[in-house]
Amino acid sequence: MTSKKTQLLCASLCLVALSLTSWRTPSEKAQTPRKETRTTAGQQSSQIQSGEHLLLADRLEIKSRLLKEKQRRTADLKASKEKEDLEAPAAEIYGEDSWGSHVNPFAGMAVDIPDRQDIDLQEFVMPIGTRQVTSNYGYRHSFGRMHYGVDLKLSTGDTIRAAFSGKVRIRSYEGRGYGNYIVIRHPNGLETVYGHMSRAIAREGTVVKAGDPIGLGGSTGRSTGPHLHFEARFMGIPLDPTDLFDFVAGVPRFDVFAFVKGAYQTPRSFAVARAVAKPKKSGEANEEQFKTHRIKKGETMSTIARHYGVSVSKLCRTNGISSKQKLSIGRTLRIPS
Repeated sequence: MTSKKTQLLCASLCLVALSLTSWRTPSEKAQTPRKETRTTAGQQSSQIQSGEHLLLADRLEIKSRLLKEKQRRTADLKASKEKEDLEAPAAEIYGEDSWGSHVNPFAGMAVDIPDRQDIDLQEFVMPIGTRQVTSNYGYRHSFGRMHYGVDLKLSTGDTIRAAFSGKVRIRSYEGRGYGNYIVIRHPNGLETVYGHMSRAIAREGTVVKAGDPIGLGGSTGRSTGPHLHFEARFMGIPLDPTDLFDFVAGVPRFDVFAFVKGAYQTPRSFAVARAVAKPKKSGEANEEQFKTHRIKKGETMSTIARHYGVSVSKLCRTNGISSKQKLSIGRTLRIPS
């Protein structure tokens, strides 16, 4: 057999073998296992865990978004409520017909005074920088009349600030009395009066925030020298400001002051309200005078207690709080003797 014939025979045999290999019956094809990509148990576990992490991450993200949205809505509602309260301060107490031009908004009117009213004092800001009281609240024998506020020392031109946020009810002048004066009504139920100013800055009907400038110190009206005449009233009834505020320390005496109807005395026919000061969440009158401390940034119950030489437990009991409670900057604490 020649070499050429041998080559042709080999090629033919190869083609026959290839054809036999590729041709199979359907049953043979079914019996032949298909090639599959298999993963190990570790790879499958990793894929499952990865999926679970993705689901958890999605849930946390959704939860975070919902929380942020809830916080945003809460903040919006709070801001809306605060704006409403400032536009119509203490409307639920005073009613709609009490926006008059007299310091006592109910002058000449019959009014139903609440039996008790809790007044939040925590926002209080000193109306002036100096902290010296030159004349107290009470009857003045030398003048034969009541002094319905306290006089605070100042120099002409000193800035006078709003003690609380509120709305200016009166901006006026009284030659034989307050001189240039302003009356502000506050959402907590109080009205504050600022008299003898050289100039009133805040306009009638405007909303002011605690600490905003409202006027300049002076000696206008019935005054013997530069000072601020400062009053605190509830529904027209004058309260002794020193029962509410410690002017030397520049802080409120209590977080909450309880006005109690019917606690009056009448020296020489002048009716004077004597409200009862009560600590927050207390049902009994507290006549003891406490030192007060306004919390500053970085302070703890331990540092405050150490500063005043009292125990942390006694300081906590006096204020009705826990030693582990987070302190709010600006809150007033009562310091036990």
